Amino acid sequence: MVDSSTFRAEEINNHIVNWLSDYANNAKVKGFVVGISGGIDSALTSTLCAQTGLPVLCVEMPIHQAESHVSRANEHIHQLKQRFSNVINERVDLTPVFETFKKQVPTCENESVYNLSLANTRARLRMTTLYYLAGIHGFLVAGTGNKVEDFGVGFYTKYGDGGVDLSPIADLLKSEVRKLAKYVAVPESILSAKPTDGLFGDDRSDEDQLGASYDELEWAMQQIEMGKTQEDFSGREALVFSIYKRLNFINQHKMNPIPVCKIPQDLK
Repeated sequence: MVDSSTFRAEEINNHIVNWLSDYANNAKVKGFVVGISGGIDSALTSTLCAQTGLPVLCVEMPIHQAESHVSRANEHIHQLKQRFSNVINERVDLTPVFETFKKQVPTCENESVYNLSLANTRARLRMTTLYYLAGIHGFLVAGTGNKVEDFGVGFYTKYGDGGVDLSPIADLLKSEVRKLAKYVAVPESILSAKPTDGLFGDDRSDEDQLGASYDELEWAMQQIEMGKTQEDFSGREALVFSIYKRLNFINQHKMNPIPVCKIPQDLK
């Protein structure tokens, strides 16, 4: 957990905004595109991008979305457009695309595997949409993953929400995201909402899927960095530590570079 008294929100805010500006200018691109989910990570990312003064395209991409997600996304986009004249928005309803896809591919007898594969398909359809819009506008796709998701438990879809051009908040723990989001005046409805990936068409939270809260996973991540092991803990702490270790292990394929089969020189 982040100590509020030492968290330098203004300096961190300015650092990320300057980093975004410098990256875009060096890449000679016109602006940013951000997928808006109604969650705190995308709300913070789009607000930081907006502060650069460059055009920011906020994109809502519902696929059988829970109404609470849609209303929070719309509230944030409306607020951001009022605050920043460089913010524009698009709504791309991907539900018909998703349904067409489902009709064209085989099903799976294992319902949990089938539903997870479809959830990842939603994320990949959104990634494709963001890159289409980025391409026609000359923008960069800004990622919305935080440090615990991206480098701790790998809680994202490979080539879905993990497919981005740059990651402005990926070095911020979830507690730091909350502090910075509050500083940049993200709507209260988003600040207080339970984190969810919105990939299953209902209100299940990230904690429901992961088995631990972000505060707990953040704690476990810090224990690993301090060299602690499973034997150092008992009860709930031991369980959370085990959950973190398991997720970190099975999702290394997302966090590590793609393996390349190197051909020995004498075979070429």
